[in-house]
Amino acid sequence: MNMENFINKWKKFLKGAIFYGACLVIAACCLFPFYWAIVSSLRGSADLFSTEIFPSRITFENYRYIFNDITFGRSFWNSVVIATLTALLTLAICLLAAYPLARSRFKGRKRVLMTALSATTFPHVAVLSGMFEMIRVLDIYNEKSALILAYMIITVPFTLWTMTNFMNNIPKDIEEAAVMDGANRYVILTKIFLPILSPAIVTTGLLAFIAAWNEFLFALTFTLTNQARTVPVSLALFSGASQHELPYGLIMAASVVVTFPLVLLVVVFQRRIISGLTAGSVKG
Repeated sequence: MNMENFINKWKKFLKGAIFYGACLVIAACCLFPFYWAIVSSLRGSADLFSTEIFPSRITFENYRYIFNDITFGRSFWNSVVIATLTALLTLAICLLAAYPLARSRFKGRKRVLMTALSATTFPHVAVLSGMFEMIRVLDIYNEKSALILAYMIITVPFTLWTMTNFMNNIPKDIEEAAVMDGANRYVILTKIFLPILSPAIVTTGLLAFIAAWNEFLFALTFTLTNQARTVPVSLALFSGASQHELPYGLIMAASVVVTFPLVLLVVVFQRRIISGLTAGSVKG
């Protein structure tokens, strides 16, 4: 009997060791590229191609250049403005559209939801030519508004689908009680649904912000100068200063600066992101 208990304990220990070992390996594979970018950004040009895991000499020269670069600062600000406005407009549109889709049963409702869901499967290049023609007709080429409009093609379908499914999970008794108390649809949506929908709003808003922040193809196609150019395009076109023969250290420093806000947002709101996604996918 003691031998059986000993074997069971060892089996449990081995299962736990294998599970946590696999988690450590996956975490290392995911985090090592970001760690290597940080290490490379702290190296000078002479040590840039060193294979040391821990740098022997640390310099902040690359970061000083990045923060003093006017072009990079403008691109960073453009990304902040465009991503923020995209997220806010997406939430406003999808909140107003998700309420009737979730609470009303009208002809074509499922067709609208399936269209929104299918729109998330199209690659960006499939709609690139059509978006370019529309932006040309609207005469907003090389403007921030062109990127906001293009990014909403990406963010609105997913946000609408998630928000509608999340609203479907709200008990109808709450809405019926509010109607009995004399509340209209505006009061129900703003005073009752919005507090309940806060996990979904945070989740979809962050995902829309991240999608707009990281997008490259539309930003490269619909911008020509630094007036509206975003950070991903600036990084791709980054050439460095004349004293930097190989600007890889500068690119790594810029990549760390650009990635850090997203990592911080995901770490801070990770629980709301997970709860919003799971709650929005339970019922369709």
